[in-house]
Amino acid sequence: MKTDLGGISGQKEEASKEKEMHAIESLNRQGSLDSNREDGRATLILTLTLCNVRKTELSRAAKIFEMFETQIHHFETRRAKKPKNSADNLDIFVECEVHSADVSILITSLKRVAEDVKTIREDKVPWFPRKIQDLDKCHHLITNYDPSLDHGHPGFADLEYKKRRAFFADLAFNYRAGDPLPHIDYTEQEIATWREVYRKLSSLYPTHACTQYLDAFQQLEKYCGYQEDNIPQLQDVSRFLKERTGFQLRPAAGLLSARDFLASLAFRVFQSTQYIRHFSSPMHSPEPDCCHELLGHVPMLADKEFAQFSQDIGLASLGSSEAEIEKLATLYWFTVEFGLCKQNGSIKAYGAGLLSSYGELMYALSKKPEYKPFDPEVTAVHPYQDQAFQPVYFVAENLEDAKAKLHFVWSSLFHPCRPPAVFPWLPACQVEPFLSLEEVILEKMLELSYENVDDEGDETERKQKQFYAYH
Repeated sequence: MKTDLGGISGQKEEASKEKEMHAIESLNRQGSLDSNREDGRATLILTLTLCNVRKTELSRAAKIFEMFETQIHHFETRRAKKPKNSADNLDIFVECEVHSADVSILITSLKRVAEDVKTIREDKVPWFPRKIQDLDKCHHLITNYDPSLDHGHPGFADLEYKKRRAFFADLAFNYRAGDPLPHIDYTEQEIATWREVYRKLSSLYPTHACTQYLDAFQQLEKYCGYQEDNIPQLQDVSRFLKERTGFQLRPAAGLLSARDFLASLAFRVFQSTQYIRHFSSPMHSPEPDCCHELLGHVPMLADKEFAQFSQDIGLASLGSSEAEIEKLATLYWFTVEFGLCKQNGSIKAYGAGLLSSYGELMYALSKKPEYKPFDPEVTAVHPYQDQAFQPVYFVAENLEDAKAKLHFVWSSLFHPCRPPAVFPWLPACQVEPFLSLEEVILEKMLELSYENVDDEGDETERKQKQFYAYH
């Protein structure tokens, strides 16, 4: 029997093209492809699975993106949820730009080296900082407890205090990333308030604070001027933290929105107030002040495990929905602010809200409140009190365990705007533009891909492949 092979081949080719056109139309309807652009390029969001990434599949996929001059905006990986024949399979999320005419063939090419190549809907996400300079825009205040607006604030009727607070607010609003931190000449009255708080709290620390806090507090007294008659300057404290854990401080005008505050933590930046609570209420403040920041937060930020835990929460917040921000803020509340942990058979405080409040620190370690084991998924939705002592505190086995549990929960989620918190090299985002993290992540993946390359002779080629894969 005679067969017109050329005719069949042509029919298959036409059918294939028609199928690809239908696929592109489907992408547009789903919102996975944004092709309404004058420059002829389309934004594409893909998920795919690479098998045996310790071999060559990853480099092949990278080569495909390079071949079509793809501009990668976001590249995220995690271990495959359903490994088939290998534990080395990776699920990959990619947000990229490519010429509209190349979309279908890019997808077809990826299907030759990867499995489960799919497109997903692009959800609009809130703005978030992509580099440390963007934190200049993260200064939105929650004014519920502002002394000029809150009738119950101890300083509401004190015109001099409100004038002083306006001075501190101006300093914070005018600050820009890279500026020297403002030096404050504190008044005698402000130092007297600090003295009373410092003296009373420091008497409790040896028996109530965790060992990480005690170690750091001793160093702060030695190097940063922590003493009864001196309120430390942010510049000295920031320099100390930078050397210890990479964290740094920047001035804040007051209580920030949860979104802005958490976003700063992603860059290992802690937004710190410089004003002090009203002298009439030294043992309580309805809002954060320098006693809360310097005595509560700073010592723990000098601990590497805790600093990483804090940054992880910040990274998880970037581009998150309002519902996710609410959960993260609640998680932050019960850990960084009011967290407890086990040490040497006892329960100790590591939360800043406890370590800067004489009354609640004593209460939290008494037999009155209820203790629950720390579980991020449970903690993130638990109701909390911001005007009274907490009826419930969550107790971590230790700080490393708390960090590991947080990683487990959040690393299982893809997010179109943020890298997963599980990667240990993410502190680089502190100085480099945020988008450069995709390059760092891809480079680390490529190192896995090329780790079996012979040591002799191929190192230059290996470096070139890494470079071209993401440029």
